[in-house]
Amino acid sequence: MQHFLPAIPLTGAKIVVVGEGEAAIAKARLFAGSPAQLVWHVGAREKAIPADIAAHAEITRGELADDAFDGARFVFLALDDGALTDEMAQKARAAGALVNAVDRPAQCDFNTPALIERGPITIGVSSGGGAPVIAAEIRRRIETALRPGVGLMSTLAHELRDAVKERLSDFTQRRAFWRRHLRGPAADLADKGDEAGARASLRRALIAESAAPAAPQSGVVHLVGAGPGDPDLLTVRAARLLADADVIVHDRLIPEALLRRARRDAHFINVGKARNAHSVPQRDIEAILIEEARKGHLVIRLKGGDPFVFGRGGEELEALRAAGLEARVTPGVTAALACAASAGAPLTHRDDAQAVTFVTGRAKLGGPDADFRAFAAPNHTVVFYMGVDTVETIERGMLDAGRAPATPVAVIENGTRHDERVLTGSLSGLSALVKRGGVAGPAILLIGETARHARTRDALVSAAQTEAAA
Repeated sequence: MQHFLPAIPLTGAKIVVVGEGEAAIAKARLFAGSPAQLVWHVGAREKAIPADIAAHAEITRGELADDAFDGARFVFLALDDGALTDEMAQKARAAGALVNAVDRPAQCDFNTPALIERGPITIGVSSGGGAPVIAAEIRRRIETALRPGVGLMSTLAHELRDAVKERLSDFTQRRAFWRRHLRGPAADLADKGDEAGARASLRRALIAESAAPAAPQSGVVHLVGAGPGDPDLLTVRAARLLADADVIVHDRLIPEALLRRARRDAHFINVGKARNAHSVPQRDIEAILIEEARKGHLVIRLKGGDPFVFGRGGEELEALRAAGLEARVTPGVTAALACAASAGAPLTHRDDAQAVTFVTGRAKLGGPDADFRAFAAPNHTVVFYMGVDTVETIERGMLDAGRAPATPVAVIENGTRHDERVLTGSLSGLSALVKRGGVAGPAILLIGETARHARTRDALVSAAQTEAAA
């Protein structure tokens, strides 16, 4: 560890900022809403003082007083003159302050980290002043993962700390209480900004659990869409749930890079299904979800794409509700949307398609076949999921229903991933295109006039480079 980030209380601390420009404003704004005593020496600045800073800071002008740094804990120097900065840094240190000189690492006693503030929660990310852009990017990623109400929940936890300690004398009980409810209904209310509702929810839970602490608590199951494969297409909510989950029941096609976003101590259960090889029957998957939730766990059922688009999420939701368990659904970016976008093929287009239909290429065993006549009209995009094995049936069905043999098609394999492939052709040669291309990975079949826009990833990059150079 090259740098240590202490959490220093600001109540009663004196913070002095010296400088006239934007850098000084940024430093002063850091402390404008804090309990610190903020003094901003603006020198000869003529521009108006920003209102949010003026409301909290003591503003001084002209020459700096000899005792300006007396009692200061931190001094920030945002000056263009290096010699003057060095002179003031020495005076500040002589007064007992720590100094931060903007853009002058050699003159700094400490660096200002990239900060995340959520109520009483403060998170700092530091590169030691050497790579502030990277620190800011890490901060952005952390902010994305945090629940909106985490600051409010922290405030309420502090408020109720003594009450929880009084009612739940056992440390293990208290930890279990907070772990459970910092991810439960109270946290959901806090995310919506409902402070009174979140407080009331926590108080009710505390009263109930202190009256019957041994009562078993059922967990919650979230049916979560993981998107098409690219981890960056995971929704913000899905990422937060993944980071909180105790148990993750996932499909075979969930990439390892995405699973690494989960807690290190989470329990992973792979229930993946391969073509003609269902490792875990659907009823058994539902039984696993029910069993893990009844242990009090936060369970994530992680599915590729969207759980309600050919993901059997509806069946799992019904089973969980029938078992009396709480189940929630977090949608994901489904393959048709993501793969078409990645290949540059719109699903609808004013010139080419006024409707789009998603169809499964594998109907339920013993169930009705696809009604090809319903989506064989021109100006209609049809996207087949799981259609590689049945591509000959799909081609024949679409042609027999009247779709023109020259209708453009695109086969998008491993869409959005690093190994994505896009094969294009016409409907009359669709099955030959799949066979000739050796398509083996997960793929969608895009049929319709909009497929003529599809291009390989290399072509998209080349086009973008050409446009940039123009």
